[in-house]
Amino acid sequence: MTQESKIARMKELIPVLNQAAKAYYTENRELMSNLEFDALYDELEALEKETGVILASSPTQTVGYEAVSELPKETHEKPMLSLAKTKDREQLRAFIGGHRTLLSWKLDGLTVVLTYQNQKLVKAVTRGNGLVGDVITANARTFKNLPLKIQFQGELILRGEAVISYPDFDRINESLGESAAQYKNPRNLCSGSVRQLSSEVTAQRSVRFYAFALVKADGVDFENSHKRQFDFLEQQGFEVVEYRLCDENSLDEAITQFEQRVTGYEIPSDGLVALYDDIAYGESLGNTAKSPRNAMAFKWQDEQAVTSLLEIEWSPSRTGLINPVAVFEPVELEGTTVTRASVHNVSIVRALELGTGDRISVYKANMIIPQIAENLTRSGHVVIPDHCPACGMETKIHDALGTQTLVCENPDCPAKKVRSFAQFASRDAMNIEGLSEMTLEKLIGRGFIHTFADLFRLGRWHDEIVTMEGFGEKSAGNLEESIERARDTTLERLLFALGIPNIGVANAKMISRFFGGDIARVRTASAEEFGQIDGVGPVMAAACAGWFASSKNANLLDDLLTEIRIAPPAAAQADREGGQAASAVYGKTFVVTGAVEHFRNRKELQARIEEAGGKVTGSVSKKTDYLINNDAASSSTKNRTANSLGIPIITEEQFLEMLKEEST
Repeated sequence: MTQESKIARMKELIPVLNQAAKAYYTENRELMSNLEFDALYDELEALEKETGVILASSPTQTVGYEAVSELPKETHEKPMLSLAKTKDREQLRAFIGGHRTLLSWKLDGLTVVLTYQNQKLVKAVTRGNGLVGDVITANARTFKNLPLKIQFQGELILRGEAVISYPDFDRINESLGESAAQYKNPRNLCSGSVRQLSSEVTAQRSVRFYAFALVKADGVDFENSHKRQFDFLEQQGFEVVEYRLCDENSLDEAITQFEQRVTGYEIPSDGLVALYDDIAYGESLGNTAKSPRNAMAFKWQDEQAVTSLLEIEWSPSRTGLINPVAVFEPVELEGTTVTRASVHNVSIVRALELGTGDRISVYKANMIIPQIAENLTRSGHVVIPDHCPACGMETKIHDALGTQTLVCENPDCPAKKVRSFAQFASRDAMNIEGLSEMTLEKLIGRGFIHTFADLFRLGRWHDEIVTMEGFGEKSAGNLEESIERARDTTLERLLFALGIPNIGVANAKMISRFFGGDIARVRTASAEEFGQIDGVGPVMAAACAGWFASSKNANLLDDLLTEIRIAPPAAAQADREGGQAASAVYGKTFVVTGAVEHFRNRKELQARIEEAGGKVTGSVSKKTDYLINNDAASSSTKNRTANSLGIPIITEEQFLEMLKEEST
């Protein structure tokens, strides 16, 4: 295998191993056998030794996080200049002439300079203002695809773009809570993520790095070719910005290939970069005061269309911000039909002097995000709402550094509780399919949902819902059918759905089992009674009792119980207070390891243990009662630990026999 093919194989193995490890250790399910996992892990470890490359996301590495009080500054050895730009294809063609040129994506993120010494990353600095940047070395070590160790032993300096993909942007922005308001696009989120004071935060943001320039690699002959430099960087384990070789004659074909992909490209891009392949020729041209002469940026020519503004829709969010969204007559842009564009804040609404019926020019920024370019008629008729569409409470305009935003300050506004509604509808809770957080935000923003019970009354808004973006008769009908199915539920699902502090899926099952699936008993239980449940400590017990003692929560639950039906548990276990017979599994703690034979997977076995009143944990400790492993002679870590602690190792057959026994 070549160096490139070995690194490619490593990049295949890493996500497979990481996914399998996550499923096994945190989700109690098995994607592959221990034998398969060990074989792939050993293969990855061997490839890392052979190539001298270790990627940051490799399961063979444990990255420590670092926090600082402020980011140090560093002056660049050479100023980082900006590229000259054009939107004119003919001007770009004239620049290229007969020269062999690398045409690549111009990624829209944050430029970072990396320095490696003795095969290891020793420094990472942002572009900053071109003269001085922020030192972000600890943060860079958490970039998902960045090599922590490379094969080259000399000093290596390179530049590239730190980026966050559109899917990751949507996912992360959903999880940021009140911080989400400041991130309007992936570039802003990436900048905020890369420049965090805690590298642990950066690690959670799925930042990736794409190299676009090699600054220094002494002793390597690149045969006067930037392409050879890119090949060298790939051999070291770096992902290089995607490019195509072209000249003035093949330029149109190359640009067209990029344009056809940009709308579906997951990495933000605001154009292309043309770079002469001939290093010596490019350097001989020198620089202008602002730009190097060996490269030029080609910006997308934004396609614009004129349409009529139908309304400004004010959309409440979980942060309290009420965001204006322009809704207009459909237009075709970049091959898709567009009907909406975010206006971001009150200041922009007022600056554009928007009003219903205005003729507006719209475009897609970077060929992706719909924006208003200009208001041609400027009627200024839009009224800023003085009451929140979601809760009806009075709104206020906040002014921060000259930017005005509309805010709902009601702490109980349903729009601020999107996550609680999302948990209520989730698979382990009421299992209402089709209610994503995005859909919930739309429904709450229209004033259709204020309480949990309102989810079961959405049918009354059918005519309005079918006209909403993303809906139609079929999708609205599917949602209503899912809601009807969810009316029949169990106590354990309901307890998790309510969002009671510290009550997860497993605890909800234990509480339901202890009280025999009787919601009336749960509602009137004291903290002392909750505390009698195995696994429920004093803090959790007080939280449970306090939640049900609240008159506000009692009214919410009373209303909800008029809409749902609670069935008794399928395999109800009598509570200890009742003194009825239960299997020998009840109240015991189990650990499951190895392959299973009588169940489809470990998850199914875990569910059976919990149905019988037992508890499943991920590691063997003094609190473990039984380790289930069909291979009792195995020398696995779990078996060795169980033997050292005197914990019985039983087979599935023995476990099934325990289910039949009566506990004494």
